[in-house]
Amino acid sequence: MQRNLTRWHRSLTRVSRRAFTILEMQIAILISALLFTVMLTSLDTMFKGYETNADAASSNVVTRLVVNRVLSLVRTGSDFRPWPDDVLDSNENPIYSDFMEFVSARDDDGDPIESMRVEYRYPGEGAQYRVWGVKEAEPALGFTPTGNGELWLVRTNLTNNEETESLLIDQIRAIKFTLKYAIGPRLERATIDVTADPAQPESIALSSDAPPPALRMVASAMPRRVSN
Repeated sequence: MQRNLTRWHRSLTRVSRRAFTILEMQIAILISALLFTVMLTSLDTMFKGYETNADAASSNVVTRLVVNRVLSLVRTGSDFRPWPDDVLDSNENPIYSDFMEFVSARDDDGDPIESMRVEYRYPGEGAQYRVWGVKEAEPALGFTPTGNGELWLVRTNLTNNEETESLLIDQIRAIKFTLKYAIGPRLERATIDVTADPAQPESIALSSDAPPPALRMVASAMPRRVSN
C-alpha cells in the first residue's frame, strides 16, 4: 500500500507544471510583436517593389507600341520635313530634330490631302520645333522645364487646314529624330531615339527613394514610297 502511494505521489509530481509569470508573458508578446512588424514591413516592401516593377513593365510596353506606331507612319509617309538646305553638307545631313512631319494621304490624282506631325512638347508649352545638324549645338528652349515632356501626334486635313491632335505618350525625358536624306531631298532613313521614365504612383515611395530605371529605345525605318 505504501509503495502504491509513493508511485501515485511521484506521478502527481511529474504532471504538475509551473505557470508563466507576467514578465515571461510580456517578453513573449514583445517578441511576437517584433516578428509581426518585420513580416509586415517585408510584405510592404515587396508590394511596393512589385508595383514599381509592374509600372516599369507597363511603361516599357507602351513606349514600344508608340515607337512602332511612329515607325509604321514613317514607312507609309512621304515628303518628310524638316530637311537640310544642302543634303551634301555633312554638317546638315543627317538632320536632328524634336519633331517630324510628312504627308500621310493623297487623293486619286496624287495630291496631298492629309499630313501628320509628331512633336515633342513640355507640359504647358507648345512644340519648340528644334532643328540642329551634326556639328550644331542643340537650340535652347528659352525656358526651364519643370518635368518630363510629352509626344503628340497632330493630324492636319490639308483641304481645310483643320488640325486634330492626340497625346501619344508622356513621361518622356528626351527624344531625338535623326533624318538621313539623299539627293532630292529624299528621306533614306528615320531614326527615333527616346528616353522614357516609368510612371510611378505618388502613393508608392520606397525607403531607398531610388527612382525606377529609365527606358531608352532606339529604332529606325525606311519609307516604302520611292518619291519623297
